[in-house]
Amino acid sequence: MAAADTFRAAAVDQLQTWAKRIDVEVVSGAANGDPAAVAFSAITKAKSENYDYLLVDTAGRLHTKENLMQELGKVIRVIEKQSPVDEILLVLDATTGQNGINQAKVFIEAAGVTGFILTKLDGSAKGGVGLAIEKEFGLPIKFIGTGEQISDLAPFDPEHYIASLFD
Repeated sequence: MAAADTFRAAAVDQLQTWAKRIDVEVVSGAANGDPAAVAFSAITKAKSENYDYLLVDTAGRLHTKENLMQELGKVIRVIEKQSPVDEILLVLDATTGQNGINQAKVFIEAAGVTGFILTKLDGSAKGGVGLAIEKEFGLPIKFIGTGEQISDLAPFDPEHYIASLFD
């Protein structure tokens, strides 16, 4: 994993805690450093050690902050210069409601999102925005998050999801 969220206090520590739980190494950089440099280091390491997958965790950002969206584009370009990118997943909070459609649109345009992860489905939010995004943009929900444990991140099951909307 690459800890490319170099700005949020404790972001690297949080990712390292999760990585230890699943026995995965984390590549990180200097605090307030260039996230694209972290991504570059991580993909270089992943290629040299023949890893099958590399997850690059970037800072959360508002879709309305142009400079942060440009930064995300830079991270993706740096990675794509070294290796093809199979997936770019947008992590979307189910509690955002219909504003999630606006977020998805900007991220799709800026980052070439190929699917998304819908989180916080353990609360009162039903996550109907997920279906709206799927319909609007033709992007699949890949995973859902229903809590704080590793087992709470699960592949998306459309039938179970639809049934839960009516619970």
